[in-house]
Amino acid sequence: MSNREWPRTIVHADMDAFYASIEQLDDPTLRGRPLLVGPNSARGVVLTASYEARPFGVGSAMPMQRARRLCPQALIVPPRFERYMEVSKQVMDAFGTFSPQVEPLSLDEAFLDMTGSERLFGPPAAIGERIKAAIREATGGLTASVGISDTRYVAKVASGYRKPDGLTIVPPEDARAWLAPLAVENLWGAGAKTSKRLREAGYQTIGQIACADPKSLSRIFGAIGERFFAIANAIDPRTVATTHSTRSLGSERTLATDVSSPRELRLYLRVAAETVAQRLRRRGLVASGVRIKLKRADFQILTRQDGLTAATDVSAVLATKATELLDHVKDPGPFRLVGLAAFDLAHASADSQLSLLPTAGKRDRGLETTIDALEQRFGAGIVQRGGEAFGDRGVGIPTNLDFLDMDD
Repeated sequence: MSNREWPRTIVHADMDAFYASIEQLDDPTLRGRPLLVGPNSARGVVLTASYEARPFGVGSAMPMQRARRLCPQALIVPPRFERYMEVSKQVMDAFGTFSPQVEPLSLDEAFLDMTGSERLFGPPAAIGERIKAAIREATGGLTASVGISDTRYVAKVASGYRKPDGLTIVPPEDARAWLAPLAVENLWGAGAKTSKRLREAGYQTIGQIACADPKSLSRIFGAIGERFFAIANAIDPRTVATTHSTRSLGSERTLATDVSSPRELRLYLRVAAETVAQRLRRRGLVASGVRIKLKRADFQILTRQDGLTAATDVSAVLATKATELLDHVKDPGPFRLVGLAAFDLAHASADSQLSLLPTAGKRDRGLETTIDALEQRFGAGIVQRGGEAFGDRGVGIPTNLDFLDMDD
């Protein structure tokens, strides 16, 4: 089957060690050295490890304490999410020059539907090389790994096949055989626990899943068993969703010292509300709901959420609702993590939104947009509320420290 006969041409592009690569790009002294992006704290988690650190067994989501034992020579750099978002926009803009159908999955990866683009960009190999070159040009030297096939699933697996700076093309007629020898951990949706269950049931490779009785898979694993059977046979009808919608924006932090004091918890929630509200305004979104998240010292997670009387992007409104929710948490703690998320998001209409805000809310929004302008001009942190200067004992951690939760 020639490329012209492919039913679809789906590209998955994934930036290589995104956060670490940005740090090495911005600071030449970090290049070629093992690097961990994350908090330099015993309770922190590695967000990204550079490729120089990975041979030592270090990886994302690993406790920083363990990573430092495995790779004591690694340099530790705190995350700069504003910078990562800036580079992410450059990357997504570069993708947009190739196709109007771009579906971001996170800051550093996206699907592109390139069906019918051969006359513009050439065959799949040429498409992949041009996308990789465009990313290098747009970002000043960052690399991405690209996978191309006729389904989302195969393209995504292919992008991780030859990292870093890889390009893997899997023609439709070869997709099932190409997947067959890969481990079941490569099944989309098979996390550590599900992969263990698959192996315990006798399935070691994707090929074994493809040849299994689908009814047996469904009986053992439920609906996801049927999904595993389909994608193992390279069947994935999902399209690239250009209307990909954001469900929530949030900010979490794991604290260097557990806290129980309601005053401190309110202060951490206020800081999170500031972060979330600013990100809402930058994206032109408003939220109609607020959720708080607390993780106890024994790792039990408590959440509370409620709707707002009117959609907002004002941190004072988010923080007030968060405080109300906190009052409904009867657990005394102590807590090791505090987080806030805004959900039920919609695109803002400035006129209608401002008309719904009470006078105090309009004043708060005016103050916050003024702070936005000051930070854009002079840098983050140029203005700080007096109540927040209490000696922040928190340290940011995981990949969802500032997170964007999107529909799949």
